[in-house]
Amino acid sequence: MKTTFCIALLIALAACSNTGKDGFSIGFSKGVKADLRTGAKTTYSGFAVENIYLVNADDQQLGSNELPLNSKFSVVYEGVANYTQKEGKVFPGLSMEVTDEAGNFILNEADLFSSYTDGFEAETASVLRGTVTVGEPMQAGQSYNCKVRVFDKNSDAELVTTLKFKVKE
Repeated sequence: MKTTFCIALLIALAACSNTGKDGFSIGFSKGVKADLRTGAKTTYSGFAVENIYLVNADDQQLGSNELPLNSKFSVVYEGVANYTQKEGKVFPGLSMEVTDEAGNFILNEADLFSSYTDGFEAETASVLRGTVTVGEPMQAGQSYNCKVRVFDKNSDAELVTTLKFKVKE
């Protein structure tokens, strides 16, 4: 019975993998990742991604969703893969939104990479970072919603991270 189960498990894992030139990798391209310390949630579809985390301006991982006024934090994506290439280049997009609790935009950037029309090497685009400045007109004691979206301009692939954060003094 154990042998049958092990064989079935190996077959299931093999069916979910794509072995490329770099060896064995899990071929899932849809999923959800959550950061229990900050409450950040990332959904992904079409992309593969190794790590997603939040850091402060000193590149220290955040331990909560409370952020000081006049600080910065970044959402970092590492190991982003499965871009659709055109002429050997990839074309990522990065949008960022921050809204107050009433839904008013504090920040609304549709594509921070719009000026990079020549694309990037896939390796360069495998690590992306969206940085938010916690400052005016944000106020201490108030909560805000952040949404960072990484997308492939040549396919429907995307990563979407959402975070509700509170500004402290």
